[in-house]
Amino acid sequence: MSQLSYKSEFIAPVRRLVIKVGSAVLSDPGGLRAEVIAMLAGQIDALIRGGREVVMVTSGAIAAGRARLNGHPTTIAERQAAAAIGQIELMRRWAIAFEAHGRTVAQLLLTHQDLAERGRRQNAVRTIEALLAAGAIPIVNENDTVAVEEIRMGDNDVLSSLVAGMVQAGLLIILSDVAGVLTGDPRTRTDARLIPLITDPEAGMRGLVAERAGPLGSGGMATKLKAARQAARAGICVIIAAGRDPDTLAAALDPAREVGTLVLPAQRKMRGRKHWIAFALRPAGALAVDRGAADALRAKGRSLLPSGVREVRGEFATGDCVSLVDQEGVEFGRGLVNYPAADVLKLKGIRSQEIARVLGYKVADEIIHRDNFVLIEDIA
Repeated sequence: MSQLSYKSEFIAPVRRLVIKVGSAVLSDPGGLRAEVIAMLAGQIDALIRGGREVVMVTSGAIAAGRARLNGHPTTIAERQAAAAIGQIELMRRWAIAFEAHGRTVAQLLLTHQDLAERGRRQNAVRTIEALLAAGAIPIVNENDTVAVEEIRMGDNDVLSSLVAGMVQAGLLIILSDVAGVLTGDPRTRTDARLIPLITDPEAGMRGLVAERAGPLGSGGMATKLKAARQAARAGICVIIAAGRDPDTLAAALDPAREVGTLVLPAQRKMRGRKHWIAFALRPAGALAVDRGAADALRAKGRSLLPSGVREVRGEFATGDCVSLVDQEGVEFGRGLVNYPAADVLKLKGIRSQEIARVLGYKVADEIIHRDNFVLIEDIA
């Protein structure tokens, strides 16, 4: 079936969308392209005038700062310095471009921790909702001036998928320097062709050639496919398309026109809490479990009981996310623990009825409840 056969069902009803713009779209080696930013602002203004709410995720701060520093930052400190310089320039350009259409922009700088901690995540959502209600355009970027590898999301493609789920958007548009998902890297393969439709984000993306990142961006098509899969698991449509085409956004929202690659929502939508566990959290430790526990978690939808725990790895607190590892040493799931590492160490191998006797208190029968557990097969 064609892309058009699905757009009326999935795209036409969309009222809130997230648009992610990559560094390779906004900049060249000399810095930001003001005319490209102006062109995109005009397209976004047209969408808003058409009755849609738009949240933006923009890259480009490091690329802009790099041009001002006259060098290529390599260390974390140099990248943070480039981001600190470039973020001002990036937002100034967006503000000027939208001001021409009578619109106000607002900046939100986030780190992985802002989305992983429920309170901070909820604060971000409330801020975005208030901005949209006031008619402002929220523009989100990762806070590269303070983020280090331990707290980075890694790429704004991933950030955009998390933001789309967070604000309950119906569509995520990822604007790239290529026309969409291709069968190969167009920089090295002349026979690369566009894949206009992916109906199954799980099976349909396996085996696709994912090109390396370009000189101005931090992620290639691999990160876009990862972001699309994450968004699809939250029930969100994704379109990956060329960012410098002056008609891309209008075509993306038009049910009668094809553009880029349309990725349909996954058939098995992941509930909000499990999507948060799967994609927004990072494991603070790990639990090695026996074969019976692994089978029960994988195939029977059971909880993890103390009797199934063989080994405790790392230091984690109550409520932290941990990895679940089987007897072969393969991580197969992640979940939120009901007890801290020191207590799980005391409980491993015992029956649930003995928890109160061993610890002197009891929170739950389970180390991880099935409602707080996600299979890795669901998120890989």
